[in-house]
Amino acid sequence: MAGLDIRYVGGPTSVLGIGGVQLLVDPTFDAPGDYPIGSRVLTKTTGPAVAREAIGPVDAVLLSHDQHPDNLDTSGRALLAEVPLVLSTRSAEERVGGTVRALPNWERVDLPRPDGGVLTVTGVPAQHGPDGSDDVVGEVTGFVLSGEGLPTVYVSGDNASLDVVRAVADRLGPFDVALLFAGAAMTPLVPDAPLTLTSQDAAEAARILGARDVVPVHFEHWAHFTQDGDALEVAFAAAGLADRLHRLKPGGTITL
Repeated sequence: MAGLDIRYVGGPTSVLGIGGVQLLVDPTFDAPGDYPIGSRVLTKTTGPAVAREAIGPVDAVLLSHDQHPDNLDTSGRALLAEVPLVLSTRSAEERVGGTVRALPNWERVDLPRPDGGVLTVTGVPAQHGPDGSDDVVGEVTGFVLSGEGLPTVYVSGDNASLDVVRAVADRLGPFDVALLFAGAAMTPLVPDAPLTLTSQDAAEAARILGARDVVPVHFEHWAHFTQDGDALEVAFAAAGLADRLHRLKPGGTITL
């Protein structure tokens, strides 16, 4: 089986190399600072560890959603115009336009591989907060990557629901690798519940998915995360899954 290369840029942003196809997840390359959104402000504490220019050509962007600056910032929006295909939500297709294409839940698109095969990208559900918060937080999506001779990879997007994880696992699992957005994000928009997976839920998600390898992203570099990488390591160790967790340093790369 071919491997999966993951390069961690920072925040949610990562570069995935699979089957000769280069994918960029949730592009964010702006500098640290305050980023207003509605009546609130999201504060970025650390800039990207990899410059946009150092990433090279991108075959497609996997964009979990466009409405929050910690998942798509000004630099990221400019980058979308340079990419031949952006897979995201229907809302993003309507708001951003250009090469953004909606990939509804359970629908799939095949991307050509240099070896003549295809990399299949399937849209999967994501719930950016507790039950009933969709109208407040907005539409979000996740992705599953698969193909002949390739690992099966789950990219959660900003999902906080283990019920969603179970639905994805039941339909498309088990998984070789899971890229989990974690950090237990909290903002005044939904003040009483996390908007992304807690550390404990991330460990449980790994178990549900059957993932042998887990790479967490989007748990640092923004002030609204309430649980950091150390909390993830503690939770995975408590669940007996410490060997599955791969906590990358910003700018670091791993092949799985």
